[in-house]
Amino acid sequence: MTPPNRRLIPERIQNAYMRLIAPLIRLFTRWGLNPNTFTVAGVIITSFAAVAFFMQSPRLGGFLVLLGGLCDSIDGSLARNSGKASRFGALLDSSVDRYAEFAMLFGIGGYFLLTRDYFSSAGTFLALCGSFMVSYTRARAESLGFAAKVGIMQRPERIVFLGAGALIHPVALTIAIWMVAVFANFTALQRLRFAFKQDSGPPHPHKKEDPKLKSVPVTKAET
Repeated sequence: MTPPNRRLIPERIQNAYMRLIAPLIRLFTRWGLNPNTFTVAGVIITSFAAVAFFMQSPRLGGFLVLLGGLCDSIDGSLARNSGKASRFGALLDSSVDRYAEFAMLFGIGGYFLLTRDYFSSAGTFLALCGSFMVSYTRARAESLGFAAKVGIMQRPERIVFLGAGALIHPVALTIAIWMVAVFANFTALQRLRFAFKQDSGPPHPHKKEDPKLKSVPVTKAET
């Protein structure tokens, strides 16, 4: 089944962005830099963004969120370009991304609390739930043999919307956080629906059943 390709940031724009930073990646490849350096730098920069939000400097926070997102864009391409891609590197990248996203939303939530915008702070909590569910549904679905990289609000959209919103104006940040709160949770549901369609479709006549699927443990914690 071919996954739908509708996203809030069209793929052609994302491809254009990757072409724009390609010279930077080639330069870092020649210098022999380790991709994990950018992975760790991304979460450190985003943590400083959280501090900026708590200090009620949303524009600085937004700039640092986008800078941390740039590091996240570089590490994977650098790993592939330099031949340093590894399974641990992929695990580190995914794990660190979750910490970075938590730090970003923790800082934004703190900003709204300090400015007494309790409604938007609640929206930040919903955005956090949605962001983690987007990652979880994909990871769990792929562990069960489904394709699940679908949805209109994936990580690049969340970074760009929140970083740019904070950089533009506090009102734009408020709009962005509610967009993430709504569309991130919608994306998680999209991934569940896409996996359901794969599971409920007719079996392929020449496809052997994966024995691993039979042995997947179902525990109370996973239901």
